[in-house]
Amino acid sequence: MADAAAPRPAFYAARRGGWRDWWTLLHPPYTAWHLSYVVIGACLAPRVQTSRLVATLLAFFLAVGVAAHALDELHGRPLRTRIPAGALVAATVFGLAGALALGVVGVARVGWVLVPFIVLGPPLVVAYNAELFGGVVHTDLGFALAWGGFPVLTAYVAQAGALRLAGVLGAAAAVALSAAQRSLSTPARLLRRRVAGVEGTLTYEDGRVGALDRAWLLAPLERALRAMSWGMVALATALAVSRLA
Repeated sequence: MADAAAPRPAFYAARRGGWRDWWTLLHPPYTAWHLSYVVIGACLAPRVQTSRLVATLLAFFLAVGVAAHALDELHGRPLRTRIPAGALVAATVFGLAGALALGVVGVARVGWVLVPFIVLGPPLVVAYNAELFGGVVHTDLGFALAWGGFPVLTAYVAQAGALRLAGVLGAAAAVALSAAQRSLSTPARLLRRRVAGVEGTLTYEDGRVGALDRAWLLAPLERALRAMSWGMVALATALAVSRLA
């Protein structure tokens, strides 16, 4: 028997229409999670400059929170928003242009060592979210590298002006955590967006029988995702307070 009502496309999705669609588009817990990697990368550097950290956070918010998610919604409407296609294109262009502008300013402050990250960032956003090149970038590993390791490395170099072992190790940790996120979010998205219903039973060793449905399968996945997103934000905040105090 199919589930009684179709679930929202994401656990953080608001009711459709108006400003709520834009809230949903931002993927708030995931955007905050990946901005936490920016903070962590910056705080691993020997010296943390607040102005550079704020600029890097804003650049990644524009590139990932706005541009990447707008492009993803344009490609197949996974969040089922009513945002016009033209507005999604404009958000993509605005987000990438803003991130690039901040990157150019960063090069003037940090040096040419930042150029490879600025050159690589926009193609990563477009290739991943538009699933270009046969989706070769749109993979579990591509996600972990682009949304996990890349923010840590960029933020570290923006502070330190060079790439050192601490930044590389921090990026490796972010890749592993993003891979864990992906392993949880992929089946959760499948259950919410593509599965019409789930039907089954669980028979325990003591003879008890329990129902198996979509909610039962989703609950542990999304509890873990919520906990990890809050945990990463708390960790990043603690590091920022410690380093900037």
